[in-house]
Amino acid sequence: MDEQSNIDKQNKIIRDSVELFMKFGIRSVSMDDIARELGISKKTLYQYFSNKADLIAKILELHEKESLHCFEDNAGSDVNAIDELIEISRTISEDLKKYNPSALFDLHKYYPEIIKPFFERRKTAIHNFTAENLKRGIRQGLYRHDLDIEIVSQLYIKKLEGVHEFIFANNENYTFNKIFNVMFDNHIRGIANTQGLIYYEQQKSKFENTNI
Repeated sequence: MDEQSNIDKQNKIIRDSVELFMKFGIRSVSMDDIARELGISKKTLYQYFSNKADLIAKILELHEKESLHCFEDNAGSDVNAIDELIEISRTISEDLKKYNPSALFDLHKYYPEIIKPFFERRKTAIHNFTAENLKRGIRQGLYRHDLDIEIVSQLYIKKLEGVHEFIFANNENYTFNKIFNVMFDNHIRGIANTQGLIYYEQQKSKFENTNI
């Protein structure tokens, strides 16, 4: 089996394992369960992952890699800053929706040495993207020139975290789409100047009509 085939096989096991973890919980699913449910031998499973912690680490690594690719694909000096922010925010919101509360609890309780660095790196990536987006928006004449880049970037991360926390506390009262759209709308209106707001209003229907 060539290198790419090995990568494809490993990634398939990772994605199938995620479905099992989301369905039954991380703690309750063993490596034996994964091998049985995926229809592969334990020997094959252990060829790719030394243990359950290694599997979880590789799940997060793949997720992180795909998220960074999304950032890179939507970034660029010639990209409209508001368009870029909409696309990246849609991607982030899709990630947030996938986070299962019980799975996150298990990760923080049983695998803190894996999940904590992952979230720190994720925060750093979002911070760096947001900072560059703000700078680009100012250069393009879409954002207010008096923005404090560092403070606004940190606040946006807190807003994203807040959306997830709000959903957990009010999951019967509001849809994820509604909460995220309100948060994003407030964020844009806080950083855009008159020209940026005019452009945002033109693009807003695309954002709201997307299944976030």
